[in-house]
Order: sequence, then structure tokens, then C-alpha cells
Amino acid sequence: MTDWAGRTAAETAAAVREKRVTPREVVAGHLERIARLDGRIGAFRKVRADAALAEADEVAARADLAELPLAGVPVAVKDNLAVRGEAHLDGSAATPDAPADADHVTVARLRAAGAVVIGLTNVPELCVFGTTEGVHGITRNPWDTARNAGGSSGGSAAAVAAGLAPIALGNDGMGSLRIPAANCGLVTIKPGFGVVPAGIGNGDWFGMSENGPLATTVEDVRLMLSVLADKKFESPQNRSPYTIAVSVRSPLAGVSVTRPYTNAVREAAALLAGTGHQLRPAEPPYPMSLGVTSLRHWTAGTAVDAAGLDPALLARRTRVHAAVGHRFLGSVRGGESRERLRARLTPFFAEHDVVLTPALARRSPRAAPWHERGWLRNLLVNTSYSPLTPPWNLTGWPAMSVPFGTLPSGAPCAVQLVGRPDSEAVLLEVARQLETLRPWQRTAPVD
Repeated sequence: MTDWAGRTAAETAAAVREKRVTPREVVAGHLERIARLDGRIGAFRKVRADAALAEADEVAARADLAELPLAGVPVAVKDNLAVRGEAHLDGSAATPDAPADADHVTVARLRAAGAVVIGLTNVPELCVFGTTEGVHGITRNPWDTARNAGGSSGGSAAAVAAGLAPIALGNDGMGSLRIPAANCGLVTIKPGFGVVPAGIGNGDWFGMSENGPLATTVEDVRLMLSVLADKKFESPQNRSPYTIAVSVRSPLAGVSVTRPYTNAVREAAALLAGTGHQLRPAEPPYPMSLGVTSLRHWTAGTAVDAAGLDPALLARRTRVHAAVGHRFLGSVRGGESRERLRARLTPFFAEHDVVLTPALARRSPRAAPWHERGWLRNLLVNTSYSPLTPPWNLTGWPAMSVPFGTLPSGAPCAVQLVGRPDSEAVLLEVARQLETLRPWQRTAPVD
């Protein structure tokens, strides 16, 4: 590994601010690693080699260099967010390839903080599915390249897990940050509604989609989230022990959670109990209708994003997904089903500060051209391995994925932390404690 590729964002920014390394040296080291390794992983749709080096020089010349929280830190950006001068293709042959004339607000905030956009990362078409593959190739899990990295922020997660960038920007409408983070051994947070500017696609999937960070440490997630939200997320002071519900049941009837993931939850609960928190087995009162509600919102969001695109240029699974969603647009737009879900779950969160669940039900599918396979097959695969993330997009409440232990294959396992509105700082503190109690290997051994 090169000198700076594989370091944390916090460590890198501190070194740049203190002029122990230049932004150009940091970016060049990461570009060398991308050139050497990404052919095996497929994290990037486009690498901005020359542009990133030029941006690095601009950061080095800034008068406020010593104050920049992300000084000289390379960041990978999911290819559904605008980066000035670049097209964002959303993983599709049907989207226009005109370059954006301005940065998305989250990209602008990262750049203002001193970050350098090193490239645009692969996504499944229109960011619909929980695996990342399509016309721009297959994105593989750096820990197990026979497996998919997950989606839809799969390219961003794979880039960070392989040490191709210390942090990445992604977004999450039904689990699209937490799914690939869990597969790839990363920390992420889907912030609650309104914490970070959204502006994703045509309407943020009815307000369910949120932009957020992917990183290898809780410190880096906290740092990047603070930049994205333009708000500090410091550890709560003088806190009492938290009441944490321990839940291992799938929210969806008929979908089971495999033993490695339930074991991870129980082991994490035991460690947290040892620090004084009050852990109690308790299952959120998920309604039986949750699966139908999730499907309606998931497909309807795609119907909105696919409107105006040439159907002949869309993959079959995307066309079917959008067609199904057209039937639900009227019922979804009103938001009544989401409000009922929030009302049902709010009393549970009045009694519990945090809910600890598995991040996934099972490991990710094999790395394969899923975009060439039928819609129903994709639907079943996605639902069976990630039933635990969608409820928290429907409620609009914050949720994290945190690495914890390993699967029998040696790839990372993970748990999910969920909180009530405005509890991002609480979730980050619990995640930090898990990181201290059970440290994880930050970067996949892909050299």
C-alpha cells in the first residue's frame, strides 16, 4: 500500500494541514492504487485523474488550508449526484451524458471543506437494487471478489473498503448505504430526514432517500457527516446508560435471518451490556403490511425516476420495476402509510433509546450480471438478504451499519443501530463504543 492510501480521512487531513504531506501526494497515491487494483473490483465508473490532481493543487494553495476539516482528502462520489463538469449517469444507458454545470450541495460542502473528488462510483441502474452491476460493469466486494459489493452505493463502498479512497459519498433510499457498508466492512449512517440535504433523483423517493458518508472508522463518519450536515455531531456529555432493544427477527414475514448475523447482534449486546447500558430483548411492532408498504414505495420511486427516459435503453428489471410502481403512485404520494408506521413505532422508541439489529439477513449474492436476469428473481434475492433496512427509510429515522465480527467466509459481518429522530450523535457514540470493544480490520487485503 502506498504511504497515504489506506490512512483515515482524519489522519490525512491533519497531515495536510500541518504540511507533512501535500494534497497532490495524497491524491497521486490513491490514483496509483486505483490504477493497480480497480480492474479487479469495479468500484469506479470514472476516475478523475487529471482533474483530481488539479483540484489537489488548488486545495494546497488555499489561504485557509490550516482550517479545512477534510484538507486534501480524496472522496469518491456516487454516480447519481452532480459533480461540476461531469455527467452523472445513474448506472444507465438511458440517462443523458451532459456534464453538470454545478456541484450537488453535498459535493460542494465536501469541496469547501478541502476534499478532492477523485472519481464517480458505480451504481445499479437508477440506483434501484441492492446489488451493483449493469452497463458499466459489476462491482465486487473487495473482501470476497466472488460476491457482489451490494447496492446501490456499491461502488462507493468498494472504493473505501479497498483503500482506493478514505471516504465516499453515497445515499440510501431502502438501505443503499447500509447494505454495501455491511458487505464491505464499513461504517455508515443514514441520517434522519432533513439532517443532510437530499436532492436525489426526482423527489428523493418521496423523502425516503438520504445522502450520507461511508468510511472505515466512526471518527471519519462523524467528521464527514458534520461537513455534509453543516453541524457538529459530538459525543453526548454526561449521558446516562442507554436503553437498547435487542432485536434479531426479520421485519418481513417469511424471511429469516441467518445465524452469523443473529450471533453478531447477541455478541454486540453482551459487550454493550458490560459497559453499563441496559440491554433487553425487544422486537419493534412491525406491521404485517410492512412488506407491501416497502414494495409500493420502492417501485413507485423508480417509476418517478424512470419517467422521461427511453424504455428501450433501460434494463428489463428496471422497466418492470417502474411499471409496477406506476400502479402505486397515487397511494404512495399521500404518505399515509408511512405516517401510520411512524405512529405504530413511536411508542417503542419512547421506551428504547437505540435498537440493535442485524444489518443483513445473509451475505450478498454472487457477483453476476443480475441486470440481465428477471425482475422477480432480483426482487426475491434483494428481499431475502436485506429485509432489515427499509423500515427506517419509511419512518425517516436515522440508522447505522457497523462492522462486527466476520462471516464463515472471512468477509465482514455487521450490525445495525437505529434511533429516534435527531439521535445521530447517540448512534455514533454507541458505534464508537462497539469499535473500541471489538475493533475491525479497516481495509480489505486486496494487494
